[in-house]
Amino acid sequence: MDRIRIRGGNRLVGTIPIAGAKNAALPIMAASLLSAEPLTLTNIPHLVDIITMANLLGQHGTSFTLSGDLEPGGAAGRALTLHTKDITSYIAPYDIVRKMRASVLVLGPLLARYGEAKVSLPGGCAIGTRPIDMHLKALEQMGAVITLEGGYVHAHVPQRLKGCEIQFDKVSVGATENLVMAATLADGVTTIHNAAKEPEVTDLIHCLKQMGAKIEGIGTSNLVIEGVTSLRPATHHVVADRIEAGTFAAAAVITGGDILLAHIQPDIMTATLEKFQEAGAEIIINDKGIRIRRDSSSPILPCDLTTSPYPSFPTDMQAQMMALFALSNGASIIKETIFENRFMHVSELTRMGANITITGNAALIRGVPDLQGAEVMATDLRASVSLILAGLVAQGETYINRVYHLDRGYERIEVKLRACGADIERVPG
Repeated sequence: MDRIRIRGGNRLVGTIPIAGAKNAALPIMAASLLSAEPLTLTNIPHLVDIITMANLLGQHGTSFTLSGDLEPGGAAGRALTLHTKDITSYIAPYDIVRKMRASVLVLGPLLARYGEAKVSLPGGCAIGTRPIDMHLKALEQMGAVITLEGGYVHAHVPQRLKGCEIQFDKVSVGATENLVMAATLADGVTTIHNAAKEPEVTDLIHCLKQMGAKIEGIGTSNLVIEGVTSLRPATHHVVADRIEAGTFAAAAVITGGDILLAHIQPDIMTATLEKFQEAGAEIIINDKGIRIRRDSSSPILPCDLTTSPYPSFPTDMQAQMMALFALSNGASIIKETIFENRFMHVSELTRMGANITITGNAALIRGVPDLQGAEVMATDLRASVSLILAGLVAQGETYINRVYHLDRGYERIEVKLRACGADIERVPG
């Protein structure tokens, strides 16, 4: 099994092209099940999770055509066409679904178009329970009959799903996406209250509208979907990955570097950029993207942050900021309100010399002058990239094990960082 080796101490300078967002591409790929017509996605990232979703859709009957630039960083010129002329299986099996939590997003489309679904309870990163109760309760409101048996969700609907009023108890990205897709082909009007407003949800809705869906309230917490009987062919450009952009921004700041993040819209990552500025970074917006830099003679400033649903600070950037604050000239507090088990990277950062104390859902990070290279282990996707950030500035060598987590969400991250001056490579385990 591969691992990542880093020799720290290099200042990063250069341009990094930001790929399409994994968290937007996955639900949009699932949306291809809603139509018998082809759906073409441009700016598609080449990631393990994308391949996993393609494998899942393939066993439902979807065919694929991939074209364009297949090299790392070539997402902008890459296109994937999905065509589900007929649904040949309504079963999403455990051996695929266990690998990726987003697999549950086939549930709504299968019910809406085929009327039946048997979907394994999902897997993915072990960062919290993330139950799908909200998905199932809302689908039952739309007329689905659902049972849980043998680790599978069994669902069917006698005729068509029926439009209704749905009130989510809390904001859920996955539940919003599943129900918007289901409502697209439902009979009547569905209104979703307390819907998620993340850019990835908005991107899914824009794609559905291009396919012929009737959806109002885009970008708000109240969505109104008028069901249609069929959808048309469409082409959609996947929104840029704000988490990938934030991760490379953190690399610039932690190394005292200067990086241009190309092909990213600043308005979808406002909360993240504000924290970088608070930490002492300079941010310049231009027509090419976002340039972020920090004078290495100036300290990293401590900050406090709390993760919350969009447009507040994203939980997927929490681990990266913790690595950054570990080298600040003071104390920072991070409160995690989204997932109850998302501090697993703390023990690995402390192996590298970080001073972090956990109390409940809060982490107190007391900045230290230096970190030291060490042998560390990735526990989930964002935890693994926090260790890369720490390794970029640590004294000596850092080896990161279990990097398959990285490949789920970052397209050849070592290639992009090396192009900016990092001493980093993938080596045999």
